[in-house]
Amino acid sequence: MGLYKMSKSALKISFLLCLLCIFVVTLTESQKYKPTWESIDSRPIPEWYDDAKIGMFITWGVYSVPSMSSEWFWWFWKGQPQSYIVDFMKKYYPPKWTYADFAKDFRAEFYNPKKWRDIIVSSGAKYIVFTSKHSDGYSLYPTNVTYQWNSRDVGAKRDLIGDLQVALKGSGVRFGLYHAMIEWFNPIWLADQRNNLTTQHYVKDYIFPQLREIINTYKPDMLWNDAGWLAPSWYWNATVFLAWLYNESPVKDYILTNDRWGSDCFCKHGGVWTCSDRFHPGHVMPHKWVNAMTIDKGSWGYRRNADLRDFYTIEELLKEVIYTISFGGNILINVGPTSWGTLAPIYEERFGQLGSWLKVNGEAIYKTTPWSYQNDTLSNRVWYTASKKDKSTIYSLLLDWPVDNEVTLGALKDIPVSNVTLLGSEAVMKFSQESAGLRVVFPYLNIRQMPCLWAWSLKISLQ
Repeated sequence: MGLYKMSKSALKISFLLCLLCIFVVTLTESQKYKPTWESIDSRPIPEWYDDAKIGMFITWGVYSVPSMSSEWFWWFWKGQPQSYIVDFMKKYYPPKWTYADFAKDFRAEFYNPKKWRDIIVSSGAKYIVFTSKHSDGYSLYPTNVTYQWNSRDVGAKRDLIGDLQVALKGSGVRFGLYHAMIEWFNPIWLADQRNNLTTQHYVKDYIFPQLREIINTYKPDMLWNDAGWLAPSWYWNATVFLAWLYNESPVKDYILTNDRWGSDCFCKHGGVWTCSDRFHPGHVMPHKWVNAMTIDKGSWGYRRNADLRDFYTIEELLKEVIYTISFGGNILINVGPTSWGTLAPIYEERFGQLGSWLKVNGEAIYKTTPWSYQNDTLSNRVWYTASKKDKSTIYSLLLDWPVDNEVTLGALKDIPVSNVTLLGSEAVMKFSQESAGLRVVFPYLNIRQMPCLWAWSLKISLQ
């Protein structure tokens, strides 16, 4: 009887030890990424991002009320004063007016998330990055980290982020969030600065809670972190947060981040490389990169004082898109909404034009990869991409319709070609190998027969 009891007891202990081993193994596997840059940088870029190519950046906040200069209005008024802003405020506002006084007029009274959704979808953008908070600290959602400085408590009195996320459900557009780490005038940040960053109260008591809050609340597909350049990544505990994000967070399996996690991270550590705003490497990069740019060349936020010449024309915008994709980048195109919640007609027009072009030429953009050549050897106005799926298919994108209806592609010299078609057209394309390259003869088309009005794509089948 005693022997039987000992065996039963030993069996129970063995069972518990097995459970403990399984738990330890499971825990080890779940902690795949360690809080080191070597480990964090080993995480692959999610496939959805490289396939998407085109994104829309939405920069929105209290700065759209004065809507002058840029989203840095407060800093250039009080932090590093610029005379034209100081003079503007003296002329049009009372002496005791503060930046916080603008918030009550950030009402977003005409904000219609469904209309925004329609504009986003029709633009051809496959993902968005929406401001959760800029460096003025104002949050576009009902945060529990700060009080009286968010869209629930002052201004719109609604969850601006959540409303758009709901509207985009089922649209096929992925949802990303922008988050600025530095807040220019936050006293906790300023105290850490005075302590030469030997304290991290701002990170531990403020930034980490905010980051976790937006991740747990909105579960975004992308986190575009920003404004961390005044401190190195160790101050921000960047690898600690990213290890949590990749191992434990509700978005660990699919979220994408960027490289703006400290002054030592640009073009080096994190997720997709942004390197700088409006980044152009001029060559194929060893890592996925993005060109984050603005349709308004002078500002990310809405400006009342912008001139027409400040905005990209559709021809200029398509050149940016084609150039970027040819070198393996994604392009993130910014719009700055008004304080009353609309997209100015110039933005609506540009995104509509982009969408109409992508309906015809999207095959040469989405799910592509760089080809052996990015730019043609004979014409700097001709660019190339290659199909990911079909290795024998490449695309030649011409920024100009040939004046004499024919073009010679130097990059295709001596390369056997079986077929050439013009995307969006059923017209027969004639082609032949010549001494200088592949000669392609375009059909004579009137304006109504043109597949699109700007930039044309040749689909070329290689033998």
